[in-house]
Amino acid sequence: MRVCLASTSPARLMLLRQAGIEPEPFAPDVDEEAVVAAVEAGEHRTLSPQEHVLLLARRKAADVASRLAEDDPAFDGVVIGGDSMFELDGKVLGKPHTAEAATARWHEMRGRTGVLHSGHSVYRLRPGEAAAEAHAVAEASVSFASDVTDDEIRAYVASGEPLHVAGAFTVDSLGGPFIDRVDGDPSTVVGMSLSTLRRLVRELGVEWPGLWNRLS
Repeated sequence: MRVCLASTSPARLMLLRQAGIEPEPFAPDVDEEAVVAAVEAGEHRTLSPQEHVLLLARRKAADVASRLAEDDPAFDGVVIGGDSMFELDGKVLGKPHTAEAATARWHEMRGRTGVLHSGHSVYRLRPGEAAAEAHAVAEASVSFASDVTDDEIRAYVASGEPLHVAGAFTVDSLGGPFIDRVDGDPSTVVGMSLSTLRRLVRELGVEWPGLWNRLS
């Protein structure tokens, strides 16, 4: 069975590969800021982090699923979309993008605990049949070491890793040693909850081992 990843995230790609799946990456054409702004304006409120990540995950997966159904009508498999945000004391912390923002973020997070919200959307596509979708949000709390030094923060920021990831940290790479504890599915913090994806594909009539295509 084919698996399409509606994301260009290297972390999500690596995560699926480690789980025995070689997906076909497909970049979604979604203006994330515009999508969120339009929904919030229409509903006259600010979306919660859970609503935010689920909205974007579903829009990304829907965009790719729609284009696949049109461009590759023989596609028989699943399309996986995801989105993540980190929340600390009720404030959403996205990708910092600059060294200054990443440094300030780490000074704020040091010795504290936040929540990583991860939205998931899975589409089941079959030739000649209507697409079916299942979705869910997974969460994991992340506790940062209180003894991370300013020198360590400077070195980590200088590596460039935290600039372009949600929350300005990773748990599976250079940022891992600065994290004391993760409560929840650890893969949620990497980019997608594998246990959540397993449940979603099962809702769509697919058993997880049926997605394995790189075990040998």
